[in-house]
Amino acid sequence: MAGTLQTLTPNSLFLSNPTSFRLRNPSFPSNYIVLSTNLVLSKRIPSIRLNNFRILTPIRATQNPNQIGGDGDKFSNNLGFPKVLDFAKPFSNFLVDNFLPIALISGVAVGYLNPSLGCFADKYKVSKFSTVAIFLISGLTLRSEAIGAAAEAWPVGLIGLISILLLTPSFSRLIVQLHLQPQEFVTGLAVFCCMPTTLSSGVALTQLAGGNSALALAMTVISNLLGILIVPFSVSRFLADGVGVSVPTEQLFRSLVLTLLVPLLVGKVCRESIKGLAEFVDKNRKLLSMISALCLGLVPWIQVSRSRPLLLMVQPVVFLVAVGMGMALHLSLLAFNIFLVRVLSAVSNGDQSILTKKENATAFILVASQKTLPVTVAVVEQLQGALGETGLLILPCVAAHLNQIIMDSFLVNFWLRKECAPIKSKAA
Repeated sequence: MAGTLQTLTPNSLFLSNPTSFRLRNPSFPSNYIVLSTNLVLSKRIPSIRLNNFRILTPIRATQNPNQIGGDGDKFSNNLGFPKVLDFAKPFSNFLVDNFLPIALISGVAVGYLNPSLGCFADKYKVSKFSTVAIFLISGLTLRSEAIGAAAEAWPVGLIGLISILLLTPSFSRLIVQLHLQPQEFVTGLAVFCCMPTTLSSGVALTQLAGGNSALALAMTVISNLLGILIVPFSVSRFLADGVGVSVPTEQLFRSLVLTLLVPLLVGKVCRESIKGLAEFVDKNRKLLSMISALCLGLVPWIQVSRSRPLLLMVQPVVFLVAVGMGMALHLSLLAFNIFLVRVLSAVSNGDQSILTKKENATAFILVASQKTLPVTVAVVEQLQGALGETGLLILPCVAAHLNQIIMDSFLVNFWLRKECAPIKSKAA
């Protein structure tokens, strides 16, 4: 009836000089009632203010009492409804807290168990699209003040480039002293050690850890561009004196520009030019980080799918030894860069040093301790068997590449939990 108001519950609505009417606008939902502003409304009914009126949201019998307010929890408990979500909450929290390592490990498992889909994705260059997506997200989330922070931290970036391109490649001298059959496993890890930093995972992990992502981006782009020129020299000096090593410079340069710089610039331009996009991105950083982690998880999925036939040809014990060597290599690089940060920060102004800032140190340690796989593959293919069988050279590099990402993802989770512990204790 147009001129009456039915009673909802005994204590849910009290009217003073009640007057009510339905809107005549046919486009307005018929199950809404507009009451004049001289009504005294109970706090239990949610309402939306629209000019001088309040529009009461309809109450349906199927709604959860918690949506109305009051003692909804007690009401549901009295009816005996099980709190299913409460049982799933610890699992969902664990999934969110460890999303990146779960995505990476899942990619490895799926690629090994069913490689056909991963090979199909590799055929259509899905890994390149995932790298583009990671740097597009990085551009969207890149604040202008972060660029200033990266410019301010240029000494850290310079030290990072020195560590990536000049210091850590010298570890290959120690690696080649090891003996393993096939010896290509050792040589492949030594070549891997001479490479620049990863194209996407270092930036993504730095962003997840709350580090200086702009600094990580700068070190990634510059080290890979300079690496095109320096890597052949490093491989020749540390591994293959007298062996001609060539790198497809033009091809690698074009690939770096298209997959790193262009998506980054597009994301940054969109953030600054599209109204409201920056606010939306800042409010959904967690979701974008999870999307970036999913894109990163595609890398081990595709690489393991491609390398599965070689994995089946190698004795499991020998391959596990090679995996352990790759893990030891990455731990050594982490320890070296952490030690380098502490020594340099102690030498230069102590607590006032720019290296002591957590954001800069996080970017430095993560980016400078990783090595890239795509450049390794390009270099090994150009060797044309000069240092051994190409497939056997690449296989331990694939394992080392996956290991460093998974290990660093756990390291990032450890840092984040360590930071959240004081906040949780204060809240408790």
